[in-house]
Amino acid sequence: YNFFLLLIFLLKKLWEFFMVIRDNIISKVMMYRLDVPLIKPYKLSYNTFNSFEPLLFHIVDDQGNEGWGEQHISPGSSSETRDGGWTFARVISKLILNKKLYEAKEIILSHSSISIVASSAIYTAIEMLEKNDVLNNKSSLKLKLLTSFNAEEETEIKDELDKVTEQGFTTIKIKVGKDVNTDIKKINNIQTHLNGRATLRIDANRGYSKKDGCKFVQGLKPDFIELFEQPCDANDWDANAAVAKLSYIPIMLDEPICSVKDIKKASLIEGVGLCKLKLKRFLSITRLKEAIKFAHELGLKIVLGDGLGTEINCWMEARIANSLIDNAGEYNGFLKIDPKARILSNPLKFKNGFLLISENWNLEIDRDKLEKYSINKEEIYK
Repeated sequence: YNFFLLLIFLLKKLWEFFMVIRDNIISKVMMYRLDVPLIKPYKLSYNTFNSFEPLLFHIVDDQGNEGWGEQHISPGSSSETRDGGWTFARVISKLILNKKLYEAKEIILSHSSISIVASSAIYTAIEMLEKNDVLNNKSSLKLKLLTSFNAEEETEIKDELDKVTEQGFTTIKIKVGKDVNTDIKKINNIQTHLNGRATLRIDANRGYSKKDGCKFVQGLKPDFIELFEQPCDANDWDANAAVAKLSYIPIMLDEPICSVKDIKKASLIEGVGLCKLKLKRFLSITRLKEAIKFAHELGLKIVLGDGLGTEINCWMEARIANSLIDNAGEYNGFLKIDPKARILSNPLKFKNGFLLISENWNLEIDRDKLEKYSINKEEIYK
């Protein structure tokens, strides 16, 4: 009986706290556009990155609570542009200034289709400010990460496989999608030297036509391959379905998956066994959690993470994954960044293939580095 009384008391206090913070008013928004150099070029079928240029937001309410949010608009991945995202963010930041937190979220939601990536960065900053239960969890984390892979020639392939497996990685992501014959040869070389030390995720980044996508899966040996990601254009569902129907390897859809409606559509395609989800496509932590649970109910596996995200987004996606995902995370963008350019004063840690977050870890920004790597910034306040 006393236990239930205590539980009711705590729930009441929690509700009172939520209602108080819900009515807090946004008093300041700081916007940053960063340019953080990478350790080495990151090659995709549609672009090669020498640096990441995320949008970063710092939101403060009238009680002094703070939240940070970050997302990376990737040119070529969608119709969104970095300049467009920045312009949208300037406008939406002015609209949410002096608004209650719940009102601000409604405003962002109602305009999010203009720039979902920028909207997600701002919205998740508010979720952090509100002490969202996922982000406010202070337990330690140890989550397996995959690694990207750059080698093309056989001698380089052997050396890089040795290196990444010695670092503890057991899941390796291979980029294809340019020339199907060269790609098949590269995968065969990797399989020859892999010797079962890891599994492969192959990602075409929408690079193949229907014909080449089908040729690629028919030319593959399934040895050590976990999945094949996004063979064809994001809008060409029929082409991706044709590849999936021929593939012995489960197909994972990525860029077309932006809503629970897309997840439902993917679940009906023969050969599609997985969906790739990213926080920047689902606006909020709450919505992303709901989407993961919905996919699981439909029998789809979920891979989570944006390989172009920097530390704040990686931390958020890792927290979401902790209770919902059981495979290697793709929230590994922080590992690609030059260590001297990482803007947290307490950076995320990596050891033996795992992302490590210690108990009671709090996000702390290195203000000097933030200033150093900002190429644009704007402060919006009363």
